[in-house]
Amino acid sequence: MTVTSSDEEPRDGAPPDGATGSGPATGARGGGGPGAGRARDDSADGARGGGRGEDVGRRAADGRSGTDRSRAGLLDGGRSRAVWSRDFVLFFVARALARLGETMLPVALAAGLLRYGYGAGAVGLAMAASAAPFAGLVVFGGVIADRFSTRRLMIGADLVRLVAQSVAAALFFTGHVVLWQVCVIGAVNGAAGAVFQPGVASTVPRLAADIQGANGAIRIAESAAQLAGPALAGLLVAFASAGGVFVAHAGTFALSALCLLLLRLPPAAPGSGPRGGGFRADLAEGWREFRSRTWLWGVIVIWCVYMISVWGPTVPLVATEMVRAHGPRAYGLVNSALGAGTVVGGLLALRLRPRRMLRAGSLALLAFACFPASVGAGFGVPAVSACAAVAGAGTSLWGVMWATSVQTQVAPDVLNRIHAYDVAGSLAMMPVGQALAGPAASAIGADNVLLVSGVMSLVVCAALLSVPAIRGLVRVDGPAPRPPDTPGAPPGQAARAPGPRKTGARPRA
Repeated sequence: MTVTSSDEEPRDGAPPDGATGSGPATGARGGGGPGAGRARDDSADGARGGGRGEDVGRRAADGRSGTDRSRAGLLDGGRSRAVWSRDFVLFFVARALARLGETMLPVALAAGLLRYGYGAGAVGLAMAASAAPFAGLVVFGGVIADRFSTRRLMIGADLVRLVAQSVAAALFFTGHVVLWQVCVIGAVNGAAGAVFQPGVASTVPRLAADIQGANGAIRIAESAAQLAGPALAGLLVAFASAGGVFVAHAGTFALSALCLLLLRLPPAAPGSGPRGGGFRADLAEGWREFRSRTWLWGVIVIWCVYMISVWGPTVPLVATEMVRAHGPRAYGLVNSALGAGTVVGGLLALRLRPRRMLRAGSLALLAFACFPASVGAGFGVPAVSACAAVAGAGTSLWGVMWATSVQTQVAPDVLNRIHAYDVAGSLAMMPVGQALAGPAASAIGADNVLLVSGVMSLVVCAALLSVPAIRGLVRVDGPAPRPPDTPGAPPGQAARAPGPRKTGARPRA
């Protein structure tokens, strides 16, 4: 339902469907299940090709059926050309700058508020003031992104955050720092982020034929920014005060908006225009599409357990245990190793092309277990750093496999909404896990909590692999088509499915 406006023009040589290069041109972006039925059971989720047999499934999986074999060969031999177009480079830079600013902000808030007499509780409140509106509004942002030009929405969100962070910089430079004002600015930033984030979901497949390669490249950029951001913020605090960090953060939004302004999106896929329904109807449709895909909501449910039992406790308890036992420098080294591992995972994602992406991602995620377990077991700094690097590579590879699966399996007209449900569900339980970490550590000891988190990481991966719709999801290398029976599809523009688009069960022998 994205409106194709004058700012979304076809690039030279770009197919009208929004694909680039020699990749499939079957729609805009995808993300979770082929977008066909509303209330499918596990068996329908299992094999979308419906009895075409293993040979057809293999051809659909690797894109080498008939004349598509030559196209796949071109794609395999020129993946860089399928990713690095002028427009993708602009989007890549915008995402890297945005991530750089995000990683600088906690340093600025902590240094600035502590300097003006506020405590750690105020810092947490200021951060929550941004996170809460984002988590609460991102689902509505998905509906908005499916109804209007995503590019214009993202530019608008960047400009709003540019103004908000400029105001914050003025407060810190003048010394008139009031907590409620900082919280209001954070809330504005969170609401703008909720409008911005869903549009990211539908942009990558419209810019790059190699969707997995594009996601891997973006993951590398974001990981590198995560490594550089805190260090840069520390330097700015030392030489220019916290206000200088807010100026730099505002600058990242200005540059991101400029990159998006120069970006030219190809036209949206046929049939992805606005429908006659209202906002509430679109919201309900997004929910129906989300819950109709067993593999999609199954991952989110399992991920909630992961956030409560693994990621939520790991973040605060690793910090406290490493600082207590080895000092802040050791914790910084471990964080750097974790970030370096995520870069390695992104590089691996550029090369590895598993047929069953979520199965491969779940196996890679097993590597995270060694990180909290190594801290809980009292390992030394070198061993913990090595485990952190391995954990970062595993989580990064999972992230690329997951993002690509969502982008290539969901029809473009509902993708932004489904991505919004994905983001909201993924983040919902993280504060719960962080809040429970302290009481759990007081009850059984922080080291034991971290050992339990290591075990639960293995349990979560086993749960992902135990669901047939998750472990059996077969990759699709092109954007998902709009299903021909979906209400609102223009007459005569029923999408052609590029072979059997399976979501769960193994192909029949």
